[in-house]
Amino acid sequence: MTVLGYFLMFLAASCAAAATGMVFKPGDWYAALRKPAFTPPGWVFPVVWSYLYVSVAYAAARVAGVEGSQFALVIFALQIALNTLWTPVFFGARRMGFGMAVIVLLWWAVAAMGVAFLRHDLVAGLLVAPYLIWLSLAAALNWRIWRDNRAL
Repeated sequence: MTVLGYFLMFLAASCAAAATGMVFKPGDWYAALRKPAFTPPGWVFPVVWSYLYVSVAYAAARVAGVEGSQFALVIFALQIALNTLWTPVFFGARRMGFGMAVIVLLWWAVAAMGVAFLRHDLVAGLLVAPYLIWLSLAAALNWRIWRDNRAL
């Protein structure tokens, strides 16, 4: 398979994860929550996530054709599964604590994916860094929202 073929496959998996955001929208419940001052404006989230999904799909495509990359791709599958889970847990079920557990596992999976990708392809590994940075912000937001709204 070509890099383009792999890219389209990984992008499809990423689009499935992104689709949960269309099904489980933040809505009035989220708007009413107390949020920290470092919460980005709402328009930032789809822009950043679109970039991250495309760049990480490309990173995975670069690694997919490399001999011995199976473990790195298993970690990609794990992180995209956890990524897909977070939105319905946090916004759908409104389980902020469980969402925190999911995002911590996701952060570790993405960190491991970055290391695994780096072992096979420098560019692919570096493309994971913005994802990890964004997840760090997302985890901080999840934690503060959970902490500041426990009575709800």
